[in-house]
Amino acid sequence: MKFINIKKMAKKCLFFLPLLILFLACSPNTQKYHSWVEDSSSLRVLSTTAMIGDLVEEIGKDRVNNLVLIYGELDPHSYELVKGDDEKLNLASVVFYNGMGLEHGASLHHYLTTEEKSHSLGDAIKEKFPDKVLSIDGMLDPHVWMDISLWIHATYLVEDVLSQKDPASAAYYHKNAADLRVRLEKHHEKILEITQAIPADKRYVVTSHDAFNYFARAYLATDEERKEGSWHERFQAPEGLAPEGRLSPYDIQKIMDHVRKFNIQVIFAESNVSKESIRKITSVASKMNLGVVIASDVLYGDAMGPSISGGKPNYFDMMEHNARNLQEHLR
Repeated sequence: MKFINIKKMAKKCLFFLPLLILFLACSPNTQKYHSWVEDSSSLRVLSTTAMIGDLVEEIGKDRVNNLVLIYGELDPHSYELVKGDDEKLNLASVVFYNGMGLEHGASLHHYLTTEEKSHSLGDAIKEKFPDKVLSIDGMLDPHVWMDISLWIHATYLVEDVLSQKDPASAAYYHKNAADLRVRLEKHHEKILEITQAIPADKRYVVTSHDAFNYFARAYLATDEERKEGSWHERFQAPEGLAPEGRLSPYDIQKIMDHVRKFNIQVIFAESNVSKESIRKITSVASKMNLGVVIASDVLYGDAMGPSISGGKPNYFDMMEHNARNLQEHLR
């Protein structure tokens, strides 16, 4: 029997604990948080996700102090409020969130849906374009940012709320929002150009969970498929809208049928979702001699991912990374 040296373990913990504290204290998000708390001269805004935070920063620029609540690789689907979040929510003058069921952790969901200063970008898009919002198995698909041409419309809510909170800067916010919409429209066309360069018989994607339905409709499908509604065949995932990692035989069989039907040879993991479901698919595919492999690079759905243009990670780079990653592997 192997005995554990408690004293030696304690010494190791005491050695590494200060390093951990130092790391947490110096992390970019911690530094950003301290700056956000201390700066009371700008309008304090709290955005639940980095994709929302990017819109706020592009429109508010130097007149808004924006902080992202669910940062890095944290899962927005299951995020629950932790120590310190109550201070962030209380200090914020405005809170922007996605809505449509994305932030469904009980504590966070309750706050977002009961506080007047909270504003849902997804719900605003749904109210304006109900026919463009997707439902999967009877549930609203909240991943609207995966279609830039749809996400553009979220800028109007950000622009309006910031202008109401800071009327003296309204003209400034209006100009920034208008400029951002032009950039987003151009980027939508760029992503479309990249993805449509992939041969039509190869534009079939399988990822970990249902985060790429809007992307598939906007960028992988043909015009005829969008019109007919058959664009759904361009994308499948073993897990539903909120990743959980528990697959039934039916889930696996559904993906295997899809893989065989469209001769799919490469499937994709997502950055902040367990690879377990994807590994199960490749394992079953191997037993069936289908030769399916996992792509060497991940896709970004619920998390922003690294910058590809230098500087901090941003929404434009996230979308371009996904498009170029697909182009690289679907040949």
